[in-house]
Amino acid sequence: QVQLRESGGGSVLAGGSLRLSCVTTGVANVNYCLAWFRQVPGKGREAVARIKTGTGFTFYADSVKGRFTISRDNAENLVHLQMDNLKLEDTAHYYCAAAPRTLQLCPDSSTFYPYWGQGTQVTVSS
Repeated sequence: QVQLRESGGGSVLAGGSLRLSCVTTGVANVNYCLAWFRQVPGKGREAVARIKTGTGFTFYADSVKGRFTISRDNAENLVHLQMDNLKLEDTAHYYCAAAPRTLQLCPDSSTFYPYWGQGTQVTVSS
């Protein structure tokens, strides 16, 4: 049974950094897509970063390229999102998501992912 639980959110000044972590119970170390989505009130969930377990291939939204880094810790069954140079527009509720996947590309549509955590809030202020 797959269970996801996020931690690490909080408040930070613009230009600062935060690291989100997600415990990924039941997620295999191969053939899974792990993703971080974010959502603001009134809008749909946006995929900010994805990683394929096994190959480690990563995918990023244009809005976070060069600032966010997704990584997988197989030994601890974790997925991290390192967020640097945070901007006001990064303020959102961030979710960890997972889906079994044999193909290399991890989709950016939230409908592809059947497993979700409860999310953690990230607030960036000036």
